[in-house]
Formats: sequence, C-alpha cells, structure tokens
Amino acid sequence: MPTTTIRNKDGGSGSIALSEKVFGAKANMGLMHQAVLTENTNRRQGTQDTKTRADVAHTTKKPYKQKGTGRARQGMTSAPQYRHGGIALGPHPRTFHISLPKKMRRAAIKGALSSKFETGSIVVVDVVSFDTISTKAAASYIASLELTGQRILVVIADENETATKIYKSFRNIPGVEVRVAPAFSTRDILVAQTIVMTQGAIEKIESVWGVNPVPAKEPDNE
Repeated sequence: MPTTTIRNKDGGSGSIALSEKVFGAKANMGLMHQAVLTENTNRRQGTQDTKTRADVAHTTKKPYKQKGTGRARQGMTSAPQYRHGGIALGPHPRTFHISLPKKMRRAAIKGALSSKFETGSIVVVDVVSFDTISTKAAASYIASLELTGQRILVVIADENETATKIYKSFRNIPGVEVRVAPAFSTRDILVAQTIVMTQGAIEKIESVWGVNPVPAKEPDNE
C-alpha cells in the first residue's frame, strides 16, 4: 500500500496510507491520451457559421443576359463565385461531443494520479483554509509549500462557503486551479506540475473510486 507524507498548517508532518487502487494503478498512456483528447474536443463550442447563397442579401436580377455575351450563364450574384456571394461548403453550427465510458474515464484518472504519485508530484496537506478571501494569503500558502511559479492543481473535499473563499483566493494566481473532489479530469491532473490534495479530498476520492464493489448475492436455490 503506497504511503506519503502529510503536512499540517503548523509546519509538522505525518504519514498517510493511500489506496492501491487509486494511487497505485497502472498508467495506460493510450487511455489517458484518449481521455484528454475527449475533454479537449468536448470543449469546442461548434458555433461557427457561414452564410450560404440563400442567406446573403442579394437581388434576384441576372447580372447580365443569358445569351450573346460569350460568357458563362449566371443566375444571380449570390452565387459563391461572386464577391459578397454565399459561402460554398462553409462551416455551420454542430456539436463535437464525444462520449467516454465511465470505467475508461475513471481508469484514466487513476492512471494519471498514480503516475503523478510515482514522480512525487502530489503534496498532501491536512487542510486548506483562509479566514477571508485573500490572494496574498493564497500566494503565501503556495510559497510555504515551495511551489511558487508552478502549475498547481488544488483539490479540496467540500463545496461550501470555505471552498468559495479558497477558490476566490487562488483564482488570481496564474497557473493555479481549484477543484472539488472528485470533480476533476485527467487533463487537470496531467497539465499540473504539482497536485495539492487535502486529506479530506483523498478520503472522498478513495470512498468513490477505491472501494471494492459489493459482490452480487448468490441466488437461493432452495
């Protein structure tokens, strides 16, 4: 069972055991790539739109007579070959959404967490809290962990008033993202250089992803 150091706000440290299923899982590079690609694709809004010849403002009058000019016959100036004409084969609004099965998504996240744990990029703290919304306090906290200038993912346990203070304190610091466990993605993990997790967040993650499934009850043959 993997273990790591847990830091408290007084500067002391202790030890915490982590779930083998979450922080000791096998990292599947292809699966993690697929998960990141899926998230990036789903971020696309698909709102591009162009006007076809039916949408542009135009007159239905022929640009010149049908015969006798020696030129190709033309119907109207809304055709794509004319300036200010409609766009042929241009993009239109559509969805880029891709579905990734839940088991694959979770396996990718576990693999990413395990790879970060192996490289020592996960810092476990007992709690992250601020009395008021303060970017200065958040920057001092990062400095106390010796992580200034890094891309950091802060994972906390609960989405409450305290979480709001934490988010608003960190949001003006470049490269720092805050997530509430277990609502984070494979991309969030891989993009971060260091992951700061609270003990409560780890317990919440392990309770969701690390517990063995309850075996199905055998049918009674009597």
